[in-house]
Amino acid sequence: MNKFHDMTTEELKTKLIENKSELFNLRFRHATGQLENPMQMVVCKKNIAAIMTILRERELGITRSNKAKA
Repeated sequence: MNKFHDMTTEELKTKLIENKSELFNLRFRHATGQLENPMQMVVCKKNIAAIMTILRERELGITRSNKAKA
């Protein structure tokens, strides 16, 4: 998750779009039986969740140092 914290907000939004597109493709490949490793879907979902969490933290003004105190 640290790799996402170092990105700018615009980079995160771009990465979010890319990951959502990738998840769509993975789901399609899974439905057609062409997906070799279903764990790719899990990793992609976790990346999406991490990016959305970081974006929401920035929206609310929560910094990493504030989270450590809580």
